[in-house]
Amino acid sequence: MEFGEKLYSLRTQAQISQIQLAEILGVSRQTVSKWETGNMLPEIDKLIKISDQFHVSTDYLLRENKPEKVSANLDRLVLKFLGSAQDMDAISKELVEVMRDGVIDEKEGKQIDDIIASLDAIEAVIEEIKKSLRYANAGMK
Repeated sequence: MEFGEKLYSLRTQAQISQIQLAEILGVSRQTVSKWETGNMLPEIDKLIKISDQFHVSTDYLLRENKPEKVSANLDRLVLKFLGSAQDMDAISKELVEVMRDGVIDEKEGKQIDDIIASLDAIEAVIEEIKKSLRYANAGMK
């Protein structure tokens, strides 16, 4: 899939008109149309804005799709998440234990900080999975 097709797919998936995208990027609607028809490519700064707007990499926008690569990356992320999900049971038990007496002392405060750090790490994995799924979904359309 070429850049123009990807941009069109991302824009229509997000239910954004060419005019709306043009306003977001600070270009004319005709410029967006030229990008989508493959008559022109955006400048680097616009490419980065497009990447940010649709939460995809510039690499995805510019290169041909590599579904097998996306699949392998997603598999790795899912396995990482499953490992994190197993940790959730231990995190839950630890949190219940900390909160049992209703008072959080200094030691328990440190435990809560560790729990928060673990949850932040799990959240980061979830965000990676979301990005990978968006990338895969955009490439399949």
